Amino acid sequence: MLKGRILIIGRPNVGKSTFLNNLIGQKVAITSPKPQTTRFPIKALYEDERGKIIFTDTPGIFGKAEDFLSKKINEQTFKAINEEFDLAIYMIDQSRKRDFEESKVLGIVRKINKPKILVINKVDLKEEKFEPQYKFLEEEFPIFFKISALKKTNLKLLLDKLFELLAKSTDSVKHEVMKGEEINISGYPLLSLDSKNFIAELIREKVFLMMGEEIPYTTTAIVDEIIERSEKLTYIKARILTTNDRYKRMLIGESGRKIKEIGSYARKEIALAINKKVYLDLTIETDPHWQKEFYL
Repeated sequence: MLKGRILIIGRPNVGKSTFLNNLIGQKVAITSPKPQTTRFPIKALYEDERGKIIFTDTPGIFGKAEDFLSKKINEQTFKAINEEFDLAIYMIDQSRKRDFEESKVLGIVRKINKPKILVINKVDLKEEKFEPQYKFLEEEFPIFFKISALKKTNLKLLLDKLFELLAKSTDSVKHEVMKGEEINISGYPLLSLDSKNFIAELIREKVFLMMGEEIPYTTTAIVDEIIERSEKLTYIKARILTTNDRYKRMLIGESGRKIKEIGSYARKEIALAINKKVYLDLTIETDPHWQKEFYL
């Protein structure tokens, strides 16, 4: 059976996580319209009759990483690039102008000494596109695909090509690719997150989706306990950490409405993932130092 590793790289918010979720057919990475949603590499397994592929979804590379968290996110991506893999997917978003950040990512991709595929995402968008700014890349990368990760356009054709390229590879990494155990959540082919971290990510996603522009970047989520209280009910104790009491009050909301709303959406998705009823005990705490505590 064919085995291989594939790295997905691009600048923030090009659609890498949406691509991986829809390619695999299950949610393995959180998504939101905001950049910096993905903070560390996510490894997930795709498997069919042809073989197995471990995909690594990397955080988007920031052109200017000025704050502590952005620097650490970039470091996580550079670490993933230096790990063993068979080929790389370089994903761009044709609905956004080519800028310094894109040039930085391209420079990094050019240094990758592995087979590479150019993937041009968001072809489904009807608003202004900047495809001519990326036309030169089609000459530099002989193999390229135009896709819509959201609408799943051309994902099957791309997957066929990935298996075709892996079949031609003679890299010894293919023989070491399946080390590690799957996440302890039924039906989720994750290889890099345990149950607590995956659930924490689902909670953090709801903060990104339901709060304003600033607050998500001041927060993280921590799961302290997962207790199976019965065959039908799982108890989860979790916290959202934020850097300032002002943000804490906003996350709680008037009469606790906002935290109840965040908790309700998170609980429903967790229950769907584990196929059990969930009691989510969610609280908000202020911790000005959470970034250095959890991202060193």
